[in-house]
Amino acid sequence: MVLVLILLPIVVGCALFALPKTDRTISRIAGCAVAALTFALPLVAHSDGAFTVRWLSRPFTSSLHFAWSGVSLWLVLLLALCTFCAILATNLTQTRTMIALLLLLEGTMMGVFTARDVLAFALFWDLMLIPPFFALVEWGAHRETAWRFIIYNFSGGLTLLLATAAFGILSGSTDVIGSTHQFTGAWAPWIFAGFAFAFAVKTPLWPLHTWMPITYAETPSPMVAVISAVQSKAGVYGFIVIALPFLRSAMIEFRGLLIVLALISLLYGAYIALTQTDGKRIVAYSSLSHLGLIVLAIASLNPIAIQGAIVYIVAHGLFSAALFLILGYIEEREETRSILQLGGLGKNNPKLAGAFTIAALAALGLPGLAGFVGEIVILTGVFRAGYFWPALIALVPIVIASAYMLRLLQDAINGPEVPDLPKRPDLTLIEGLAVAPLLVALLVIGIYPHAILAAMVR
Repeated sequence: MVLVLILLPIVVGCALFALPKTDRTISRIAGCAVAALTFALPLVAHSDGAFTVRWLSRPFTSSLHFAWSGVSLWLVLLLALCTFCAILATNLTQTRTMIALLLLLEGTMMGVFTARDVLAFALFWDLMLIPPFFALVEWGAHRETAWRFIIYNFSGGLTLLLATAAFGILSGSTDVIGSTHQFTGAWAPWIFAGFAFAFAVKTPLWPLHTWMPITYAETPSPMVAVISAVQSKAGVYGFIVIALPFLRSAMIEFRGLLIVLALISLLYGAYIALTQTDGKRIVAYSSLSHLGLIVLAIASLNPIAIQGAIVYIVAHGLFSAALFLILGYIEEREETRSILQLGGLGKNNPKLAGAFTIAALAALGLPGLAGFVGEIVILTGVFRAGYFWPALIALVPIVIASAYMLRLLQDAINGPEVPDLPKRPDLTLIEGLAVAPLLVALLVIGIYPHAILAAMVR
């Protein structure tokens, strides 16, 4: 069954290219149906849907082994939900092409999150770079942005492949995700460095983040909603399911460096977000800060902090997808994302204002919403791991987040109405339906976090 999660979006995505370029209706219906099916399958299945075929026997054994379990199930559900919402929100001159790329992105990322073999994980890691690259080529303002995205991320993919090959040759097999296999020895730090570089680029961590703000700013909102919400989580997912269990001794050796980079990302991302005026760039730099908090939790090696990291991975995915989709609606109506040229949108757009307010409050960590749960559990775990000062320093960007998110909300939605700004219609039914599942999930997890925390303990 897990093959359906991977192959169905890829096959349907390829098939959509056979439709006329101007098609919108069939592409959107097919895309939504596929995303809904990939969301429902893991929920109704009675097993992990494992699929295994031996692939390599020399110089090490490797299998096309896929299944979902633990943290991967949460990411599979998050991916399917965000893809559904992004497809529903797509309203471009080339809607068919965007939906096809979104389905290809979903299928390749399903391969990353369900791979039980490290080599299969690495191969799908590179494949998932292709749809965003072509989206940037087609819709980006500058061709250089697409090349910067692919060069940065493919460099990470190359070190991932090299580390995977070395790991396979030295340990005899790469079919180890989910096992209790431990890799030690003189090569362990080098192999960890290869994995960690790829994960740090994808997350991203400072100073490997420079591809991210411009990519998020130039990519169309439906695609960037999925990239920010889910694809960026592939890095922290790699730390959790590969680096942490198999290279634990090397991770302990490097965790001081990871904590320092995580704290710099937290502080730097929050400070730069505070100085930006472009709505997408504010959310992009806030993501750098939020993902720094997740890496801090993982590097602490504390089980409570890592549980908090998984909750925050889901929460960040939900509110960042919602923010990017709503910013896309604003840009589509007003032809600008600059908060210097916006103001008072909430007066004539109460639905848009309400949705934006919930997403922004979740991003700043308001109690009762999912973001708060993740933050409080992470900080508790980091503190209990003995990292008092890192936990204290992490509070600073969390406070700064309140400033830049409330500024974004105030200047765009609640501030004085800009006199010459055209009055546009409020959210349509389809636009509202595209963000509603994300906002409902933020509220449900925020009010009843026990469900997700208990599921992780099991």
